[in-house]
Amino acid sequence: MMQKITPSLWFDNNAEEAMNYYCTVFPNSSVNHIERYPSESLDEHFKGMGGKVINGSFTLDGINFLCLDGGPLFKFNEAVSFTVTCKDQTEIDYYWEKLSAHPENEQCGWCKDSFGISWQIIPENMGDMMKTPAQVQAMMQMKKIIITDLENAG
Repeated sequence: MMQKITPSLWFDNNAEEAMNYYCTVFPNSSVNHIERYPSESLDEHFKGMGGKVINGSFTLDGINFLCLDGGPLFKFNEAVSFTVTCKDQTEIDYYWEKLSAHPENEQCGWCKDSFGISWQIIPENMGDMMKTPAQVQAMMQMKKIIITDLENAG
């Protein structure tokens, strides 16, 4: 089945590094295709971009993504994030360790990686652990989600 909606990511100049890194983090992942800027400069905006990614495609755990190196014009921010649904605390710990690179941006299961992309690392039964005010309050105090702390708060 064709994926109808594909996230596209604009990197400054490290799209290939990001694709390769994410493919080591997530199972069932691959870099599928890279088209590169020509070596000669096209115009002032693309000066120094020769060999960088003008169009890249990669798959993370079965989900297709597109990306490019577009220069510093646009930056990632927390208004858009990717949610990783985890089966248990071990999986939460794994993804948190691999994706959290900015502790000052961590809260309520959200983290930001070294490329500036925000992630939500949550248990698959998060809704079941948000049924009481005490559980919601406990979650609001967390950086990384700790399943037993949420269960005990219920």
